[in-house]
Amino acid sequence: MTEDRLLQLSELIRARRGADPSDSYVARLLAKGRERIAQKVGEEAVEAVIAATKGNAEGLTSEAADLLFHLAVLLESMGLSFDDVLAELDRRRGVSGLAEKASRSGVMPPRKGD
Repeated sequence: MTEDRLLQLSELIRARRGADPSDSYVARLLAKGRERIAQKVGEEAVEAVIAATKGNAEGLTSEAADLLFHLAVLLESMGLSFDDVLAELDRRRGVSGLAEKASRSGVMPPRKGD
C-alpha cells in the first residue's frame, strides 16, 4: 500500500513535468534545475531532523512528507522514480547493512569485539 502511494506520487510528478511553471509547483521546481531541487531536499531533510530531535511527531510527519515529495521531484529530474529506489532496496534485502555500506565505501565492517 505504501509502495503504491509512492509510485502514484512519482506518476503525478511525471505528469506535471510539462505543465506551465506558473500553474505547477513541480514544473516550477524542475524549471529551476536539479541544483535547486537538491537544495530543497536538503532543506527538508534538515527540517525533519530538527523536528525529530525536538520530539515533535507532528512536525516530523509533515517534514517527512515534504522530504519525500521533493525527493520524488529530484528523482524525476534524473529520469528516476521510487520504482528505481524500491528495486535497489529489494536488491539489498538479506544483505547486512554493515556489509552493504562497506561495499560502497571500500571500508570493511567492524568485526565482533572491535
